[in-house]
Amino acid sequence: MASVALERNGVRLRRFLIALIFCATALNYVDRQVLALLKPTLQAEFGWTESEFGYLGSAFQLASAVALFGVGWFVDRFGVKFAYGLAVAIWSLAGIGHALATTVQQFVVARITLAAAEAVNTPAAIKAAAQYMPLRERSLAIGIINTAPNIGAILTPLLIPPIALAFGWKMAFIATGALGFVWLVFWIGGTRNLEPIQAEPAERQRADWGALFRDRKSWAVMAAKALTDQVWWFVLFWMPDFFNREYGMGQASLGYPVAIIFTLAALGALSSGGIFPLLLARGMSVNRARKLSMFVYALVILPLPLALFAGSPWIAALIIGLALFAHQGFSTNIFGMTADIVPTNRVASVIAAGAIAGNLSGMGIILFTGWALDTGLGYWPMFAMSASAYLLALLAIHILVPVLRPYGDAA
Repeated sequence: MASVALERNGVRLRRFLIALIFCATALNYVDRQVLALLKPTLQAEFGWTESEFGYLGSAFQLASAVALFGVGWFVDRFGVKFAYGLAVAIWSLAGIGHALATTVQQFVVARITLAAAEAVNTPAAIKAAAQYMPLRERSLAIGIINTAPNIGAILTPLLIPPIALAFGWKMAFIATGALGFVWLVFWIGGTRNLEPIQAEPAERQRADWGALFRDRKSWAVMAAKALTDQVWWFVLFWMPDFFNREYGMGQASLGYPVAIIFTLAALGALSSGGIFPLLLARGMSVNRARKLSMFVYALVILPLPLALFAGSPWIAALIIGLALFAHQGFSTNIFGMTADIVPTNRVASVIAAGAIAGNLSGMGIILFTGWALDTGLGYWPMFAMSASAYLLALLAIHILVPVLRPYGDAA
C-alpha cells in the first residue's frame, strides 16, 4: 500500500511539474510577443522604420543564440529546479524594464536581457521531461508543454492591446512581467519533493561538448531546428504587421486573426503528443513513428503561400494557422526525438545547440523580412521559404540519423 501511495504521489508531482512548465513557457511567449503587438503604437511614438524594427527583433534572436552557448551547460550543471527558477525571475524583471525604456537603445538592452534569460526555457523544459517523465508519458508531456507558446500567443493579442489602450503601453509590460513572480512562488513549493525517474540522477553533471558535436544525432537536431524555427520566429514577430499592412487592421482588431493562428498551432502540438504513442501502440518502431509523423506535418504546411492570395484576413489566418498547426506538430516531434535518442546528461545541451541554430536562422529571416518590406518585395519570399522548410528538415534528419533508436533506460 505504501508503494502505491508513493507512486500516486509521484504521478501528482509529475503532473504538477508539467503544469508549472506549461505556465512558464506560456509566460515566456507572452513577454516576448508584447513588443510585436504594440508595434503600431511604439513605431508612431519612436519613429522606427521597418528595418529598424527588424533590427530590434534580430537583437533578441542574436542575444538568445549567444546565451544558449552557456544555457545548456548551466541547466545540466545546476539542475532544472534552480536554473528554471532563476531564469524566470530575471526575464520577468527584464519584461518590466521595457516600461522604463525611452530610447531604442534602452529597448535593445531590455530585449537582450529578456532574451538571455528566456533562452533557458526550452532546454530546461525538455531536460525536465527527459529526467522526470517515463518514456510513454514523455511525448504527451512534451506535446502539452509545446502547446504553451501558442496559449501565450493566443492570450497576448487578446489581452495586451486592451491593456495598452486603457492604461498605456508601459502597463502592458509591467503586468506581464509581474506574473513571473507569482509563478516563482509555486515553482519553489511545487518542485521541492520531486525526484527523477533515473536511479542515478543526471543533475549537476557537465555535458561533454566534444562528444555532442561528434554525434550525428546532435547535428540532426540542429539542422532541423535551423530550418523550421525560422518559420516560427517569422510568424511570431511579423504577423501583426502582416495583418496591419495587408488588411488595414488596427491595434484593437489585429489581435483576433493572430489568436486564430496560434489556437490552431496549439492543436498541432497536442496532436503530435497523441499521435506518436498511438503509432507506437500499433507496433511501429520509434524510428518509423517519429518520421511518419514529421512527414505528414511537412505536407500539411505546403499550402502556406496561398495566404498571400486569400483576399480576407480570416481566410489568411486559417491558412497560416494550419501551417503553424503543422509547425508545432513537427517541432514537438523534434523535441521528443531529442529526449528519446540523446543521453540524458546532454539533452539540455543538445536542445540548446538546436535553439542556437533556430535563433540564428530566425534572426536572419526577421532581418530579411524588414529588408524585403522596405524594398517593395513584400511577404512572398518568406512564405515560400517557410513552406519548403519542413521537408528539407526531415530529409536532413534522415540523412544524419537513418534509424532513430532510444537511448539508455528508454530502450
